[in-house]
Amino acid sequence: QVQLVESGGGLVQPGGSLRLSCAASGSIFRFNAAMGWYRQAPGKQRELVAGMRRVSLNRYETRYADSVKGRFTISRDDAKNTVYLQMNSLTPEDTAVYHCNSDPAYLTWGQGTQVTVSS
Repeated sequence: QVQLVESGGGLVQPGGSLRLSCAASGSIFRFNAAMGWYRQAPGKQRELVAGMRRVSLNRYETRYADSVKGRFTISRDDAKNTVYLQMNSLTPEDTAVYHCNSDPAYLTWGQGTQVTVSS
């Protein structure tokens, strides 16, 4: 069974940056699974903010929610079974618990990592 462990969250001021990491155990990355970052803010549904899938040996395709385009960048290191989310120009609206999962999500959710953007 694949386990997902997210890290890197914290409290940051508006305009700041954070880099989230998600380490996956098991064999999910061996099958070049599409991976994504999701977030859930209080009182809101969980949403996909960034996804990444392999389309050929050396090429990946990414997609982003409109609200984060140009600010967030998803990347992955298949050798380390890790997916990252670089978040720049953070705003209070980015405050949420961030999770990684496959895209679409079918793995057991990890505990997530809290991101709080506040002055």
